[in-house]
Amino acid sequence: MGDLILPGATIGVLGSGQLGRMLALSCRRMGYRIHTFSPERNSPTGQVADCEIAASYEDLDAVRHFAQSVDVVTFEFENVPVATACAAAEYAPVHPDGRVLEIAQNRLKEKMTLAEHGFPVTTFRAVNSLAEAHNAIAAVGLPAILKSTGFGYDGKGQAILTNADQIETAWIKVTNYGAQENAESAAIVERWVEFTHELSVIAARSARDGNTITYEPCQNRHEEAILDLSSCPADVPATVRKKACALASDLMVTLQVTGVLCVELFLTTDGDLLVNEIAPRPHNSGHLTIEAAATSQFEQQLRSICGLPLGSTDLHRPAAMANLLGDLWSDGDPQWQQATSLPGVSLHLYGKASPRPGRKMGHLTAMANSTQQARRLVSTARDLLRMPPTTDTL
Repeated sequence: MGDLILPGATIGVLGSGQLGRMLALSCRRMGYRIHTFSPERNSPTGQVADCEIAASYEDLDAVRHFAQSVDVVTFEFENVPVATACAAAEYAPVHPDGRVLEIAQNRLKEKMTLAEHGFPVTTFRAVNSLAEAHNAIAAVGLPAILKSTGFGYDGKGQAILTNADQIETAWIKVTNYGAQENAESAAIVERWVEFTHELSVIAARSARDGNTITYEPCQNRHEEAILDLSSCPADVPATVRKKACALASDLMVTLQVTGVLCVELFLTTDGDLLVNEIAPRPHNSGHLTIEAAATSQFEQQLRSICGLPLGSTDLHRPAAMANLLGDLWSDGDPQWQQATSLPGVSLHLYGKASPRPGRKMGHLTAMANSTQQARRLVSTARDLLRMPPTTDTL
């Protein structure tokens, strides 16, 4: 049984993006202090933290010093080096631990671990050369996806293959990305999944008693491999939602994850659920829990790593979340007053100074009487950001 870490204590966050920012806001509301560690200054998390340490993740002496100043350490993204987590663990509990981090940040280890424990995944092969890539794709069939093993997110480090002529170009693209990101040279080939829905389940497991809880599955839509819109509850049968939550809960227990974990799933055309990826942290699709759930995913992260009782995951109302990417700023500042004039719409901006295409700058959340209404409302609100302001006529 872990120690109980009460309000007044200091939470340490490795990483300093928007997920850490929203965790920091939950920490402040509940009376905790928060310190953040990353190579960045004036970061989204640092803007609202009590202390921002800007240093390299490879500076393990700085990491150890940071860990001595906090009561518990957690992550806000999974591409922190495992050695960094291990160095922090010398002086403070780290949740989730480095073992879970190592699995989640390597696509091959992730798929192998899931398969070894009996969780449903698509057919995959490890590849270490162009020749092996040809053989693997012949084995799994086309269409397929070639992915770098490490440091991939928002579609980076992967290529969709629909015919054999694309393999060599894809191999160069994927392996070059892996080299730039200091990932392992190996890649992974996965069979393409024919799916009807992309789903995600946010789960939490307590550091104190191992109690596990899940949120209702979210239904996700991606544009150019970046999450565009999430809604909850998902438009799938209750039996599918129950099975998805059970898979997430089983994963938390099997991998002994402490903290928050997101499980991304495909609902196939045959009605099966396949695990696509896991993320040992709060997730973009769970942002709508801030307004829509009794306990947000960020408060749940805080509760779970501190050993507090886990909060209710009940939804107040159906909700939808739409990402705001830097493309919205291409013609000047978005029309915030127009989007926020719609009842039931909430705006979150992340404090990033430089918008650029594909960069997540913020999000909108909308609540309504049904999931479909919430999706329409949040989409309308985002569309209004692009429209010229209206003027009253006399």
